[in-house]
Amino acid sequence: MKNLIVIAGSLIVAFAFNFFLVPYEILSSGISGIAILLGLITPFNTGLLNLVLNLPLVILGYYKLGKTITINTLICVVSLSAFLYLLPVVEVTDNILLSTVFGGVICGIGVGLILKYSGTSGGLDIIAIIISQTSNVSVGLLLTGMNGIIVFISGAVFNWDIALYTLLSIYLTGKMIDTIFTNHVKLTMQIITSKGDLIREDLLNSIYRGITISEGYGGYTQEKKQILMMVVTRYETMQIKKIVRNHDGKAFINIFETVEVDGEFAKN
Repeated sequence: MKNLIVIAGSLIVAFAFNFFLVPYEILSSGISGIAILLGLITPFNTGLLNLVLNLPLVILGYYKLGKTITINTLICVVSLSAFLYLLPVVEVTDNILLSTVFGGVICGIGVGLILKYSGTSGGLDIIAIIISQTSNVSVGLLLTGMNGIIVFISGAVFNWDIALYTLLSIYLTGKMIDTIFTNHVKLTMQIITSKGDLIREDLLNSIYRGITISEGYGGYTQEKKQILMMVVTRYETMQIKKIVRNHDGKAFINIFETVEVDGEFAKN
């Protein structure tokens, strides 16, 4: 199922490139943007260039991000390259601003889906995820910053109007990525339950997170309760709630966003 979503995300990205960005020589972010640039100024196909340029970074991802995400990344790189090769370059609208906005947003949706389901679209995504794992900076923001050089390349090779459109496209792509891929968002979960020991044991066996436990009692019933507190990522909340409900259907769960984490926090 995840592989199908990664392939679907790749199709969305390729659609954004060939139908909105490439017709106006607007570059996208990362290695794909460089592939578009080389495809515009050389006789080589953008899809083939995207595949060749991404292979070294896929190898880096294998050593830094693990086997699973690398396999999904390889699936994405191959499928994206194939879609770029197979899809025709079509000018959907004669308005360059509309093409920039829709191209950036649609590309961000595709990349966000790929990231959300344990993959990357290759290239700078891999570097951004590696950096994000050791900092509190979001992937979308990192990609936007690293892609500044592509804006200057666009301006130097084409013209500065195109460079500004490229900058707008990259910014919109980054915002859409952060809207969909929210793994950098930290949440604090407070679980108030009478089955604290069972829930604690199950959580420690399933979730690689620390748990702080304190004692309390109900203000109305004065029943003894355990209060479990955890800092987790957004994607872990569903699994944690399922574990809690398996042991205590009446447990009270309070979830709120964490502004900053200072201390040890394992990054997935």
